[in-house]
Amino acid sequence: MVSGHDFDQDRIGPTPEHWRGRRRPGPEFPEELLLMLYSALLGEPFGWATQQDGHLVHDIFPIRAHENDQLGMGSKELLTWHTEDAFHPYRSDYLILGALRNPDHVPTTVGELDLSSLSADDIDVLFEPRFHIAPDESHLPKNNTLASEEETARFATIQRMIDERPLGPLLYGSRVDPYMRLDPYFTSVPENDPDARRAYDALFKVVDAAMREVVADQGDVLFIDNHRAVHGRLPFRARYDGTDRWLKRVCVTSDLRRSREMRATARTRLLG
Repeated sequence: MVSGHDFDQDRIGPTPEHWRGRRRPGPEFPEELLLMLYSALLGEPFGWATQQDGHLVHDIFPIRAHENDQLGMGSKELLTWHTEDAFHPYRSDYLILGALRNPDHVPTTVGELDLSSLSADDIDVLFEPRFHIAPDESHLPKNNTLASEEETARFATIQRMIDERPLGPLLYGSRVDPYMRLDPYFTSVPENDPDARRAYDALFKVVDAAMREVVADQGDVLFIDNHRAVHGRLPFRARYDGTDRWLKRVCVTSDLRRSREMRATARTRLLG
């Protein structure tokens, strides 16, 4: 985490009620630029045509209509730890979270994998394509703005992943020091695969036991390796009075070109 970026709370204004319909660039644009500069040190920033209407920098603050949902916009429910966009083959390599305000010091939860706590048999299973991770609801049409059939078409890949339920591994890379793609809330294990269920349950317990709390206050920027760490958020009581926790989020890839098949043109940074 990098700390010390001072800015005027009055300049950025109150925490918005919703990300839809906001004037862009907003008064917090200098803070968004800072995150984009940070992202350039790690790789290339990108966004999703299916998330927050395709904005590169996402807003994270409580929305009353989502207070009980598994979304960054929730508040009352625990946001279960997860790999960002774990369902997608071109998910981010790094995730950047910049805090504009956090008066209640609401913690972000962060955790890594202690491989020594898993058996060799379970590790073997977790490297095999035996698990389904569904797209989270932030990528669904109901949580975006649709004005035409053409805009609806950008969700075709997401819908195909939901319909076809492809299986994949939860661990990948080196078996000595593996990477993770985890999202327990949206993960399912085939009923006829008891070995996969056993390995999954063991993995969940190991990661869950290693979770710790990190508080990002105003001016703090949290950097997460999306291959090695999972993150979430503890529940909190939102006030909806303009003073609630407000973060900015940027997804970063080390190689934008590898996602070319998912982007409309070579120049765009939006996957869809």
